[in-house]
Amino acid sequence: MSSPFALFPERASTMAWSVDALFLFILWISIFFTVGISAAVVYFAIKYRRKHDDEVPVQIEGHLGLEILWSVIPLILMMVMFFWGTKVFLQLVVSPADATPIYVVGKQWMWKIQHPDGRREINELHVPVGEKFRLIMTSEDVLHSFFVPAFRTKMDVVPGRYSSLWFEATREGVYHLFCAEYCGTSHSGMTGRVVVMSPADYAKWLSGQAPAGPAGGAMADVGAQLFTAKACNTCHDGRPGALGPPLAGTFGHSVTLADGSEVVVDEGYIRESILNPQAKLVRGFQPVMPTYKGQLSEEEILQLITHIKSLKSVEASGEKP
Repeated sequence: MSSPFALFPERASTMAWSVDALFLFILWISIFFTVGISAAVVYFAIKYRRKHDDEVPVQIEGHLGLEILWSVIPLILMMVMFFWGTKVFLQLVVSPADATPIYVVGKQWMWKIQHPDGRREINELHVPVGEKFRLIMTSEDVLHSFFVPAFRTKMDVVPGRYSSLWFEATREGVYHLFCAEYCGTSHSGMTGRVVVMSPADYAKWLSGQAPAGPAGGAMADVGAQLFTAKACNTCHDGRPGALGPPLAGTFGHSVTLADGSEVVVDEGYIRESILNPQAKLVRGFQPVMPTYKGQLSEEEILQLITHIKSLKSVEASGEKP
């Protein structure tokens, strides 16, 4: 961890310097103009002060060139901040395609984390250095915010929807994890840590951890068991005449809805379809699916989503119908 007297938290991710560079640029611009304007106010207040009671000040006409100058310079600086900030923001929120997903559920007052292989952690996240990870996050109760200062990553975790952020740790160590959104009386205690390890140490840590989950095993495997237990396979098996649309191979692709619009099948769409199946009805199918709201936990919904993401279409798998 960084020194307790450090001006900035330690930079421990690929995006940390980009965020700090933008912050320092805005900071020094602000300092420059604050000092400059304050100095000018003091200077002109002294230089043009009223020296005696009957003094009549000379009328000073405006200067078009100066007015254009002090309008254009701030405009240029604001545009630089805007486009630079937009670039950094997009780099922070758009996950690389090769990032490994990790699922996070915020709850008063803890972080519940599950790896794709089924391993669970509470208020801790172990990752190897130099690998990209995408956190897919939601909340069971109120608004939270996942914040790792050393990575310069922070994202609100909102009940009823999924948000995501990604990071690639560049230095081994143990880094603070905070909830950065007031979430109740024990908000200050909703802390944790991210442990960044060498690949060899991470492999040792994995070997000493037993897979978790209601039935054990990877999230996709547990999701497959849940998919069958909830009889989802009876309607979404892709057979002609099935009551529900096929799910194999649809993740990441668009589907046409009953109103003619299209929607991308992502984590948020699948979650909404499980809890409110009539919200976005796929064209050609009747509104017969029941809601599973109150019957599934957030972890179970994520397990189902992981299973659906793993399903391959007949063409992609090379199987014959």
